[in-house]
Amino acid sequence: MMEENVLTPKIKINKKELILSEAAMLFKEKGFGGTSMRDLAEKVGMEAASMYNHIKSKDEILELICFKIANQYISQLQEIENTNQTFQEKLNAIIGLHVHLIIEDAASVSVANNDWKYLSNDKKEQYKETRKSYEKSFANIIEQGMQNGEFKKMNVSVALFTMLSSLRWIELWYKPSREISPRELEDDLKTLLMTGLNK
Repeated sequence: MMEENVLTPKIKINKKELILSEAAMLFKEKGFGGTSMRDLAEKVGMEAASMYNHIKSKDEILELICFKIANQYISQLQEIENTNQTFQEKLNAIIGLHVHLIIEDAASVSVANNDWKYLSNDKKEQYKETRKSYEKSFANIIEQGMQNGEFKKMNVSVALFTMLSSLRWIELWYKPSREISPRELEDDLKTLLMTGLNK
């Protein structure tokens, strides 16, 4: 009996993770509005009614996916900020962070980038604030690098959003069948983006 009690939560967690993973792929393929709970139930091989034991609603699924990705970006950026690396090294690490997250969980990143606008009003505002916080921390690294002479002086917002735009297209373009490895992609992006900032 005790063994069953220990195992049951683990099974529920795995089912929930499966639902979120499959939902992200469906949302990317069909859009949030074009995906029904019935579509998702078929994808995970469950009755729609059974899914509600793990997930309250489609809105909750979207919320969990968006904030999971946002929190990954925030927490890993904070780790980079807290190192004693140069600002060039920190910026290289941020580029690597984006490449790794997109390649490891492309569907969820796509949902967080494109479907966040379907969040409920309260969650949408919270998500926008989280995103602004990330962008501010990213911009601070660029600005501090400019101030200490590691980067060329230029408009920080132009530098920030050029870099973010250059990183966001990866989830639309990259697939394992491309004739480039994840490491080569990361190295090429670092070369292209950093050459424009280095003195």
